[in-house]
Amino acid sequence: MTKIAFIGAGSIGFTRELVRDIFTFPLLADAEIALMDIDPERLDFAKRSVEKIIALGQYPASVTATLERAEALRGADVVLTTILAGGTEVWWHDIEIPKKYGVDTNVGDTRGPSGIFRFLRTINPMMDIVRDMEKYCPNAVLLNYTNPMAMLCGAIQRQTFIPTTGLCHSVQGTAQMLGWWIGAAYDEIDFVCAGINHQAWYLDFKVNGVDAYPQIYQAITESEEVYNMEIVRNEMFLALGKYVTESSGHNSEYNWWFRKRPDLIEKYCIHGTGWNPGEYAYILKEYQERETSWKDEVKKWFAAETPIDIERGREYAAYIINALRGGDSFTFNGNVPNTHLVTNLPLGACVEVPVLADKAGFHPIHVGALPAECAILTNVSSQIEEMAIAASQLGDPTMIYRAICHDPLTAAVLSLKEIKDMVNEMFAQNQVYLPQFKKFKV
Repeated sequence: MTKIAFIGAGSIGFTRELVRDIFTFPLLADAEIALMDIDPERLDFAKRSVEKIIALGQYPASVTATLERAEALRGADVVLTTILAGGTEVWWHDIEIPKKYGVDTNVGDTRGPSGIFRFLRTINPMMDIVRDMEKYCPNAVLLNYTNPMAMLCGAIQRQTFIPTTGLCHSVQGTAQMLGWWIGAAYDEIDFVCAGINHQAWYLDFKVNGVDAYPQIYQAITESEEVYNMEIVRNEMFLALGKYVTESSGHNSEYNWWFRKRPDLIEKYCIHGTGWNPGEYAYILKEYQERETSWKDEVKKWFAAETPIDIERGREYAAYIINALRGGDSFTFNGNVPNTHLVTNLPLGACVEVPVLADKAGFHPIHVGALPAECAILTNVSSQIEEMAIAASQLGDPTMIYRAICHDPLTAAVLSLKEIKDMVNEMFAQNQVYLPQFKKFKV
């Protein structure tokens, strides 16, 4: 029997869909699902939803729910983390403080000043989880879904013996999107994708063994509808020749090109990004509304005769767990230390590359060098992330400032003095969450 612990199990959709996929593997049909969350109402929903899936599939599985992390972790074989440190009200300041200084972001969960401070808040509870894993389930594997992925995984991987990788939906999601644009089914697609999380590149993209990049180029340049779906990413592809994994809303924050002036935001970022740039208030409102409306969704879900299709989906984690427990090996794109896997990214940094999972564990696959035109931007982001990890471990606010000085969007719109003022204000706002720092001013 396999024990799988979900830390941060109160998600409305993710937990139940992943559990559905897990049970479809015969090796995992009798798994023990251990759910832990700090919200007792959401935890209760998660438990009842798993019980419903067990009943629908007539699985010999079991589920427990607890507010105590140690109880959920004790004896686990696999641990999944989906947490948010500080809540949406704190996230609000990640967006609004940089915006006041002219750095207009719209997601702020991965890199740049917003992503770095999210990392500084989140690494502490994540390391608490890891230390508990070392104590209560030292032979377990950690599958992390929490952002900022590269910084969190990079920091964890150099501080524990627990095998850790990070999983993101963007690789398979983008591959499906590109296939849809050119009329190819996902099962017909083969690709090699590498870089860092949210900034990995499809080095090869083939359909039935044939290079599909000419078809992708044709779809983008000849269809206004396709072009407008992902304006930022499509412009990056037309300039750099390779397609990047994460959506336009995110990618508009990660470079120098699209958000440094209001006219560019209007031209490239208001349409085709999936987010309303500069209007973070609507995001907070949406999250606040979910805090009350999710209960109505729960009632509808349980009222349905078959509230969930128990056929297997494509979520990586279920396939990985099956492989780790002795099922078919599985190759996925995961976040792992760069042991010469990508030769022109920093050694030891967290990179996103193909990884083979089997009963012996994780086996990252050597990719080689990224094309120079992609490596320049990716290197800047990776080296900034490396500085932020080191700064957190050292408790050095000046190093955080210096890292943010090199952030492409920040540097495109602010002077060094303005960046320092912004960073100091963000430290002042976040200091209650940053026990690793002795001082909170550059």
